[in-house]
Amino acid sequence: MPQTVKGVISRSKGVPVELTDIVIPDPGPGEVIVDVKSCGVCHTDFHYREGGVSDDFPFLLGHESAGVVSEVGEGVTSVEVGDFVILNWRAICGDCRACKRGEPWYCFDTHNASQKMTLTDGTELEPALGIGSFAEKTLVAEGQCTKVREADPAVVGLLGCGVMAGIGAAINTGEVTRGKTVAVIGCGGVGCASIAGSALAGAGTIIALDIDEKKLDWAKDLGATDVVNTKGMSEDEVVSAIQERTGGFGADVVVDAVGRPETWRQAFYGRDLAGTVVLVGVPTPEMELTVPLADVFGRGGRLKSSWYGDCLPERDFPMLVDLYEQGRLPLDKFVSERIGIADVEPAFDKMNAGQVLRSVVEF
Repeated sequence: MPQTVKGVISRSKGVPVELTDIVIPDPGPGEVIVDVKSCGVCHTDFHYREGGVSDDFPFLLGHESAGVVSEVGEGVTSVEVGDFVILNWRAICGDCRACKRGEPWYCFDTHNASQKMTLTDGTELEPALGIGSFAEKTLVAEGQCTKVREADPAVVGLLGCGVMAGIGAAINTGEVTRGKTVAVIGCGGVGCASIAGSALAGAGTIIALDIDEKKLDWAKDLGATDVVNTKGMSEDEVVSAIQERTGGFGADVVVDAVGRPETWRQAFYGRDLAGTVVLVGVPTPEMELTVPLADVFGRGGRLKSSWYGDCLPERDFPMLVDLYEQGRLPLDKFVSERIGIADVEPAFDKMNAGQVLRSVVEF
């Protein structure tokens, strides 16, 4: 029978979130119900609240989660009741042109649960990134559940979005390897994860750049070898700061974790010749970029964007959880505070003020 649980919804643009009763239907074919154990408070959830993703209100917020499978629908084979899982928002189809050419991390036809969770009056909810896990339970597609060894849900659940996006931007998209020089512009959760990923991959010099000293302290704690406070700097001065720390050449890989035209240009000119730019910060629709085409040609290299860290959850999540359990990946340092489900709105305020890397709701 359908179950009624508590969940956090956003009813309209710019209005504080609301804790209310939501209805979880019985899982249909290919669907799974997960008892949510943790959910990180991510900028994407705030963008939903502000109408920055779509206007399909009301939204059931939350997507960066770990939990335990409690029910499965017909035909589900990859997970079973009792499995500890991390939720992911890119359930690959296995049949699109990207999947068929052996690049499933680019899947162009990812899918979610077919049924909708609702309010008690029957109003359908749009789950954030197809997950909706600021709730005691959530309904997702089978492919959105990645089984991993059981670990602290508040820590490993962060792989469900921001931490994976950052680690993957460095390792998967930027292909950071031993001895490479890396610069990361913007040291929030995703940027710091790029730094942690670069350190894990054995990078040599890792330069963290931000306008906030607290974020630079976080970056240093996660593996940055050099920090630069760019507050008040011109674009040319930022580029020079990167070059000064890389023998005058620029970094092999520069990750733009901010996603603005000015930070992208800093990344573009702050890399070495034939170096790589990775854009993982998400720009807003009105932003435009102007760069001389002769510079694009003359500097060579690769200009890449990173979707969800170009990750393949079934490959990357178990590996990264193992590395965390071995003490080689300090995922626990991303958890700034553990909060209750009623504390999401204040957590948005702390996030926007730069006071936390991640607030994590625990159930």
